[in-house]
Amino acid sequence: MNQQTIDAINTLGNFCGKRDIEELTSSTLTEKYNIPQADIFVLFGGSIICGGDVLAQAIQNKIAKHYIIVGGAGHTTQTLREKVHTEYPSIVTEGLTEAEIFNQYLKENYRLEADYLENKSTNCGNNITYLLDLIKEKNLLLNSIILCQDATMQHRMEAGLRKYVSDNTTIINYASYQAKLILNEDETPTYSSSIHGMWQPERYLTLLMGEIPRLSDNKDGYGPKGTGYIAHVDIPEEVMTAFNHLKGNYAEYVREANPEYAG
Repeated sequence: MNQQTIDAINTLGNFCGKRDIEELTSSTLTEKYNIPQADIFVLFGGSIICGGDVLAQAIQNKIAKHYIIVGGAGHTTQTLREKVHTEYPSIVTEGLTEAEIFNQYLKENYRLEADYLENKSTNCGNNITYLLDLIKEKNLLLNSIILCQDATMQHRMEAGLRKYVSDNTTIINYASYQAKLILNEDETPTYSSSIHGMWQPERYLTLLMGEIPRLSDNKDGYGPKGTGYIAHVDIPEEVMTAFNHLKGNYAEYVREANPEYAG
């Protein structure tokens, strides 16, 4: 990889990994949205391990009235099972859903737990629809919601929710991490800071490159002109330029949807 490639990856990462607030504090919410606390905070199980640390921080800071973990079994689940069990052998993850794994992680490391778990969803689409079913079932307010997903999928998660809720619902993005790739002296890529459970750079690139075709509002994308899974997303020119540069060198890294987890 060269510096142009690293810059292109970081451009995609910044676009996909949205954070609308700098930190999970009441003062930050009040300053930007004029609310001291969101109605709901949701962690999606597609995240790497650090998503559990972010959820713990959210609970400790009383950032929301209710805390939900969403995730059954999908394309990232086995990796999560293996990483959590390797790092925390007392957490037996075999057969657990993503939501159950993260809830066990919270209990083991923070003596905390979520208010509700959603265990059936297998992809970003039914992550949202099953979440909304749960919110309705539990009769929870949905005037404001903080979404926390793996940074590679954060923008798509927001677009998925925007398809179903009114403009009166305040959606706040807080990607579970912010990654920056740099080049080592031997020109191999690495991260500028440590991120708990972070993907290997090649896997991170694969996930990011898979997002741009999905976010595109054309016949092949997930927007209204395509499958209609998500609301329209504006993709800036610099993001498409970065994607096309990467595609020219790493076309095989564009992740195809796995039909096993379609819903």
